[in-house]
Amino acid sequence: IAVDEALLGGLRWRAIGPAVLGGRVSDVTGVPGNPNILYVGFASAGLWKSLDGGISFESIFESGNTLSVGAIAVAPDNPSVIYVGTGEGKPRNSTSFGDGIYRCLDGGKAWEHLGLSRTEPFSRLTIHPRDSKIIYAAAMGHEWGANEERGVYRTTDAGKTWTRVLFVNPTTGASDLAIDASNP
Repeated sequence: IAVDEALLGGLRWRAIGPAVLGGRVSDVTGVPGNPNILYVGFASAGLWKSLDGGISFESIFESGNTLSVGAIAVAPDNPSVIYVGTGEGKPRNSTSFGDGIYRCLDGGKAWEHLGLSRTEPFSRLTIHPRDSKIIYAAAMGHEWGANEERGVYRTTDAGKTWTRVLFVNPTTGASDLAIDASNP
């Protein structure tokens, strides 16, 4: 098909999202009731935040021991409280390791490490809909070998302490979680 090149003269390349920044997207979440706030976690490029519905993004997670993000959760009662489970939770030949869970209380400025370093990748974080101190974490565990730190973990004190509440064996991790909002 022949196309008149004059018709294409006004076309220009433009960036339309964070996909041009860091490769594979591992998780995306927003803030209920505010479609302008969006968080995008990358397998190897940290966590990015948009305040304008995805038109522009700013990197907000660069202080951990890894830039690999596997899971993101925002507290339902305070959108400034963000949790990040590090390590890409989808095993493949080029994944990056994780070093636990981090929490931010100020919308993305300062991060605190909350432990679970040896679990490595996380595939999902889920916060109780009526009690944001209760958080569940699905930990895949080491991708290429057995480890005891796999399974589902729960905190009832916003991450100060964690208890493993589901464990099958050293080679079986947790890949997803969901909470029934009507009966958590």
